[in-house]
Amino acid sequence: MTGHKSEREGRPPDRIRVRRNPKKGRYESATVEAILDRALVAHVAFVDHGEPVCIPMLFARLGGKLYIHGSRASRMMRLLVAGQRACLTVTLMQGLVLARSAFEHSANYESVVAFGRFEVIKDADERLDALAAFTNKILPGRFDEVRPPNAQELKATTILAMPIEQASAKVRYGPPDDDDSDDAALNIWAGEIPIVTSFGEPVPSPGLRTDIPIPASIHALRTHRPQTTRS
Repeated sequence: MTGHKSEREGRPPDRIRVRRNPKKGRYESATVEAILDRALVAHVAFVDHGEPVCIPMLFARLGGKLYIHGSRASRMMRLLVAGQRACLTVTLMQGLVLARSAFEHSANYESVVAFGRFEVIKDADERLDALAAFTNKILPGRFDEVRPPNAQELKATTILAMPIEQASAKVRYGPPDDDDSDDAALNIWAGEIPIVTSFGEPVPSPGLRTDIPIPASIHALRTHRPQTTRS
């Protein structure tokens, strides 16, 4: 994402350059990382025997790397371990954009596309840090509340990381684009419908003892309101 000559000169590398509506493209690290950190699910695409495959996965970011994990027996993990090129994407939907014409309907969103190759993480400390990041990505602070992974669990898990070296974001926000067109005279409602997500009441596991209280991480989650990036 950084360090490319063309990007330092004001032009991002062709592979990550946003061509359709280029004004929506964002290339600075802060924007890309902020979107990645708010997304829970990534889609990882690769090629298997000449056929495209795209798998939704939980993921986490630590510094300049994106981490995924899975079973050692997973087809995807075996291919990525072997150096298969991959593309990782995330999308955050912020709202529906309703215009006067069908053609101008759209959505407000933030997205990231990253390209690269995953590498196996063998260092014990980095593996544990990655597993903590996965857990805390689901629920911030949760890793300190639960039993850490044991040796058998660690052995059965493959952890991969991809450096964030070629990545770009695309962002759209605001009203429909036809306010200044002839369609603005039509008697048709136009505007935005925000998409709002929230967490409901915690539902205890059927086998949970009744004397175990809801932890601080869940209380914090339910009071947290993520901010929408509009840069």
